Amino acid sequence: MKKGIHPENYRLVVFKDMSNDEVFLGKSTADTKDTIEFEGSEYPLIKMEISSTSHPFYTGKTKLVDTAGRVDKFMNKYKKFAK
Repeated sequence: MKKGIHPENYRLVVFKDMSNDEVFLGKSTADTKDTIEFEGSEYPLIKMEISSTSHPFYTGKTKLVDTAGRVDKFMNKYKKFAK
């Protein structure tokens, strides 16, 4: 492997799925200012909206993830066309 091309800040971080509060430990170079205590140690925290624990492709369930109220806005807008 070539020297000097790999990131220096490759470290253990905790990823948190915000849709179901699932957390897991992995490695990343992503910058974050948040930290969390996980299994007795403190790690940097990276928040995600969706992960393999909540994505319909991996879970086999259809789950509606609405973080900005878009679905409610759509339903209210087109309510008059419902039969």
